[in-house]
Amino acid sequence: MEENKVALFDIPRILDVRGNLSFIEKGIGLRFDMKRVYWIYDVPGGEIRGSHAFIEQEEVIVALSGSFDVVLHDGEAENRFSLNRSYKGLYIPRMYWRRMENFSTNSVCLVMASTRYREDDYIKDFELFLKMKKG
Repeated sequence: MEENKVALFDIPRILDVRGNLSFIEKGIGLRFDMKRVYWIYDVPGGEIRGSHAFIEQEEVIVALSGSFDVVLHDGEAENRFSLNRSYKGLYIPRMYWRRMENFSTNSVCLVMASTRYREDDYIKDFELFLKMKKG
């Protein structure tokens, strides 16, 4: 995966008739030291999660169950990624506006983050985000 670029990537899978196993570790899908893991679930129909950017935090997002869309804005263009497989990961570098939408029933969104939670790392105003991207 190219440095500082959004990347959709395959997560290794070990196929087994008893049930499959997937994993992520530094150097295999994870290019940062993970400091925090969180998951989003029980999202009511039509709700949107996210709608912010991070100054420092990098993330890998995986749809562990069900499906949802991750919409990313780099300050110039918007791209949509539909996640619906537990063996696909989406790497998001710092300074990308993100929102998650179109959650299916019983979906589970797993997020692996490069930082611990810090309120001051969030940019919650889209116009401020655009100004910061332009420098």
